[in-house]
Amino acid sequence: MATTAELFEEPFVADEYIERLAWRTPGGGSRGGEAFDPKRLLEEFVNHIQELQVMDERIQRKVEKLEQQCQKEAKEFAKKVQELQKSNQVAFQHFQELDEHISYVATKVCHLGDQLEGVNTPRQRAVEAQKLMKYFNEFLDGELKSDVFTNSEKIKEAADIIQKLHLIAQELPFDRFSEVKSKIASKYHDLECQLIQEFTSAQRRGEISRMREVAAVLLHFKGYSHCVDVYIKQCQEGAFLRNDVFEDAAILCLRVNKQVGEVFSNPETVLAKLIQNIFEVKLQSYVKDQLEEHRKSDAEQYLKNLYDLYTRTTNLSSKLMEFNLGTDKQTFLSKLIKSIFISYLENYIEVEIGYLKSRSAMILQRYYDSKNHQKRSIGTGGIQDLKERIRQRTNLPLGPSIDTHGETFLSQEVVVNLLQETKQAFERCHRLSDPSDLPKNAFRIFSMLVEFLCTEHIDYALETGLAGIPSSDSKNANLYFLDVVHQANTIFHLFDKQFNDHLMPLISSSPKLSECLQKKKDIIEQMEVKLDMGIDRTLNCMIGQMKHILAAEQKKTDFKPEDENNVLIQYTNACVKVCGYVRKQVEKIRNSMDGKNVDTVLMELGVRFHRLIYEHLQQYSYSCMGGMLAICDVAEYRKCAKDFKIALVLQLFDTLHALCNLLVVAPDNLKQVCSGEQLANLDKNILHSFVQLRVDYRSARLARHFS
Repeated sequence: MATTAELFEEPFVADEYIERLAWRTPGGGSRGGEAFDPKRLLEEFVNHIQELQVMDERIQRKVEKLEQQCQKEAKEFAKKVQELQKSNQVAFQHFQELDEHISYVATKVCHLGDQLEGVNTPRQRAVEAQKLMKYFNEFLDGELKSDVFTNSEKIKEAADIIQKLHLIAQELPFDRFSEVKSKIASKYHDLECQLIQEFTSAQRRGEISRMREVAAVLLHFKGYSHCVDVYIKQCQEGAFLRNDVFEDAAILCLRVNKQVGEVFSNPETVLAKLIQNIFEVKLQSYVKDQLEEHRKSDAEQYLKNLYDLYTRTTNLSSKLMEFNLGTDKQTFLSKLIKSIFISYLENYIEVEIGYLKSRSAMILQRYYDSKNHQKRSIGTGGIQDLKERIRQRTNLPLGPSIDTHGETFLSQEVVVNLLQETKQAFERCHRLSDPSDLPKNAFRIFSMLVEFLCTEHIDYALETGLAGIPSSDSKNANLYFLDVVHQANTIFHLFDKQFNDHLMPLISSSPKLSECLQKKKDIIEQMEVKLDMGIDRTLNCMIGQMKHILAAEQKKTDFKPEDENNVLIQYTNACVKVCGYVRKQVEKIRNSMDGKNVDTVLMELGVRFHRLIYEHLQQYSYSCMGGMLAICDVAEYRKCAKDFKIALVLQLFDTLHALCNLLVVAPDNLKQVCSGEQLANLDKNILHSFVQLRVDYRSARLARHFS
């Protein structure tokens, strides 16, 4: 293998290089079936090493030659750098000398300039004073001959002269120069009017450059503010042609904002004056027309207009905040808004509360009128409070029951209307109230909602519903109070949602928060007390209805039939009717309530239902076949109890079913059954009382099992 420097280029791996050399040497490997020849391989390695040594010497000589060449070039480069440094030092010295010379000349020139200025300035002043004296003499003689006063194209120069003469005339004594002073003042006024007229014409023609020139001249005149007023007036010509004055104002200000900087030297002041004029003239007049029309005759429309106008005005103010109006534009715009609405905002909350009160009362009255219902007064005072305490403790209906004909006197439509009115009131309150008065005003609106929604509507419906609940011994009583519960529950959810969504943001960071929460808590607790009382009395009525069914349908012969061998029914008619009634009431309770309330009420009904059946069964004597029928009845009652989905109720009926087994078990097995899993924990007296109901109690001497 020929040895070259290219074989050692990176990456170089010695092992691979040796392998490649051996592989290429004949007899150096197993290539092509050749036998391995170590001598030949050794000879090849020795020759290759000699080649490498020769190549190394050649490369070394080349390296030494390159190093010598590099050292020679480095010395030449260093020498050249030294020469350049010397040249640079010489150039720098020449530059310093030139700089000093230039500074000397510049000093001389400045000194000469100062001397010339010292001579020229008084000369210019003298020339200018001479001209002014010449023009003053013309006014003194009463005849203006100079071209600057007679040539209309030189109005700018004339304005400059007359402005200076006017200042000079102010210093002259009146008694000697009264006539000339009046002539100068007259000319000053005429030129001022001409300039303003020229500005007006240029504005109408849209000549921005001419407007800028005239405005610059007028800047030193007393009538400059009048020029600004003319500009503002002409800007508004034809700007308010549509019905939306606020949009027109925004478009106008945007257009003027682009132009005013090209015309006036103080554009922010001019734009601020334009905006002030729009607010104090256009907007104030528009707002007054819109509000005064309804202020005394239509509170609803007045409040809607006030909210709409104030909102649109503040939105316009937000758009104007983008413009340069000076340092404190926020305060400037706030004062403008306040100047327009202050007379309306001072008594806003009184108008709001008055409207809300009358509107809420009208909504309620319209609802009761649609039901042909004369709202009865709910008594207050000592006697009513005493009745309420007695009713809460005894659960007795005091006074005659009122037939509501199934009417709950609760209306979601009424509630939605009241909440909608209150929501709009909260929105207006948020927008129109001063930040310091906002929590207080929001609380007053909330109090109105509590009064009309909670007290006048819900509480009245609960009182009416309570009065409409019949006594527990009434037959075929219609129980509508659960419908009241259902609707009241829905209304409470809506009331709570509005409290959280619309009232809380207005009072969350004020002391009124705790007051509102307490008021809400109190009203809900009052309602819950009446709901609990009504549900309790309704459950009593349900149990009373079951008692009537059992009393009317259950016969003594059901459990002691005359013919023991000819009983064809699976359970009694009384059981069928009671179970049907109970299932309807369970379904009604589930539809009327939600959450844990359903389980709580169903558990209470289930416990009372169990107690009723338990006491009812103990009124009869049971033959063997009658006992079997009683077990079938209880099994049906237990199946009905499963609908309650309450573990306690099902457990009670399981135990009752086990007790009924004592009515049919063989006398010899009685003791074993009593010690069974379900009856072992019951009091012996309870077990004994059930066994005593058997017709064979005495004949079979069953009492001995309990002695």
